[in-house]
Amino acid sequence: MAPAAMPDGNGYGMTIIEKILAAHSGAERAQPGQIVEAELDLVICHEITTPPAIRMMEQIGVTRVWDADRVLVTPDHFVPNKDIQTAELTKRLRRWVAEQGIRNYFELGQHGIYAALAPEEGYIRPGMTVICGDSHTVTLGAFGCFAAGVGSTDVAAALATGHLWFRVPETMRIEVRGRLPRGVYSKDLVLHVISRIGVDGANYRAMEWGGEAIGHLSMEARMTLTNMAAEAGGKCGVIEPDDVTAEYVRARTDKPFTAYRSDRDTQYVERIEVDASALEPVVALPNLPSNGRFISEVEPTPIDQVYIGSCTNARLEDLREAARIFRGRRVASGVRTIVVPATSRIWREALAEGLLATFAEAGCVVSTATCGACLGGSMGVLGDGERCLSTTNRNFTGRMGHPGAQVYLASPATAAATAVTGRITDPRQFL
Repeated sequence: MAPAAMPDGNGYGMTIIEKILAAHSGAERAQPGQIVEAELDLVICHEITTPPAIRMMEQIGVTRVWDADRVLVTPDHFVPNKDIQTAELTKRLRRWVAEQGIRNYFELGQHGIYAALAPEEGYIRPGMTVICGDSHTVTLGAFGCFAAGVGSTDVAAALATGHLWFRVPETMRIEVRGRLPRGVYSKDLVLHVISRIGVDGANYRAMEWGGEAIGHLSMEARMTLTNMAAEAGGKCGVIEPDDVTAEYVRARTDKPFTAYRSDRDTQYVERIEVDASALEPVVALPNLPSNGRFISEVEPTPIDQVYIGSCTNARLEDLREAARIFRGRRVASGVRTIVVPATSRIWREALAEGLLATFAEAGCVVSTATCGACLGGSMGVLGDGERCLSTTNRNFTGRMGHPGAQVYLASPATAAATAVTGRITDPRQFL
């Protein structure tokens, strides 16, 4: 890894995010509350928020993106298209890609949920600045980069100029001691933290994760932590790059990168300490991600649908954990169970490992990569009064369908255990 712009302990007292924004705005330092205009390393586009940005660019006479090689595009929310409207959105995106000569395009069959596909294909490296018109862009901060979701207007500005302004966020530190126990995962950890701080507990802050427990997590598990910064109101999530990060990145790209770390004398706006060894599986009850409860405190509520997917928990590691529980077992009568790998590559890997066969034999439905069910769009929409236990990131009223439906959030292991019993179940009894 290339050395950071400023060594640790030099008196600057800057965080990872502050250093990245300073380096990308040509400044020696950046501090919370400051407005900076940062150069962007990557703009990610999908079929929902990009077509409006394209229209805005056309309205002001911008005919070319600033750098086609720094734009990544994939349809991921409604794949395959569910109706005429989504077909037209994707058609517009596809035509624009051809017009602009964008080579980093992942069409149906090679596509994936952007927040999983971008790092998987080697586009995300420590020290980068990355934006997308989607709140869960924060996922990519697991690699030690500044990654933020923005609106379509900002996407248009970014595509036109390669720059965007940001208010430098304050950083809060989440120190996680010990090791996660058997049957407890990063999803349980992040749900626990959000239950402590609330859905606005990190409002426009950077959530920086560290400590012994984080060092023992895979990159896939780390992405689950940073993904849900959005559910705490965070501007971004971030984890200091280490050997685990470098190994993942170097296996996918030979491009250089800069790994930043927070200075020892950094003054965080808040510090939160968590003893990982004391955690249990966590379930977030309706209708807030902050309604997290330890599984021992949750009633064995009957469930109509189990959903294993989304940018939060649909990577290969997640599918393996779910398959461990499904293997040799069947989905309970009356429970619809839907499994959606995050990318086409993960789908193929799961197929090769026999995971998809395990799901099918257990009575699950397996889909191609899509975000559809997470936002109540397709492939798992709920009806009035139905209950769903989901590995997604949000359970707000109406999030996955009818406002009268109820959504519970949990890890893939808890989801699989629940599918087998038909009620909210502690996965540890199957492990």
